Amino acid sequence: MKKQVHVVGAIIENEKQEIYCAQRSPQMSLPNYWEFPGGKIEKDETPQEALKREISEEFTCEIVVGEKVEDTTYDYGSFIVRLETYMAEIVSGTPIAIEHSDTKWVKRSSLSELNFAPADIPAVEKLLK
Repeated sequence: MKKQVHVVGAIIENEKQEIYCAQRSPQMSLPNYWEFPGGKIEKDETPQEALKREISEEFTCEIVVGEKVEDTTYDYGSFIVRLETYMAEIVSGTPIAIEHSDTKWVKRSSLSELNFAPADIPAVEKLLK
């Protein structure tokens, strides 16, 4: 049976209607794809708790998690990802990427210009509507 991974992603939007996007580093699985920042849900964590922890660990800032945007399952061939994305807002700190190779604030209308990981695309499409 294929490995299944349950992950969460934060759609962090600022006051200029820009969304924080992160590019996976060449050393990560799915290298160089763009994604909504987040990570794996650990045992006994809710998706919201996992998202707060991951953003704190990987981007050194604190968020408040809002409503769910999308829940997508995608088969990458060697593994299957279930990605839950949530709207989020930074409540303290400025995001600094620790593991990702690049990050940027992108206008909502320009999200389709980035090469997003396939599991993130349904959320991107919903945001563009």
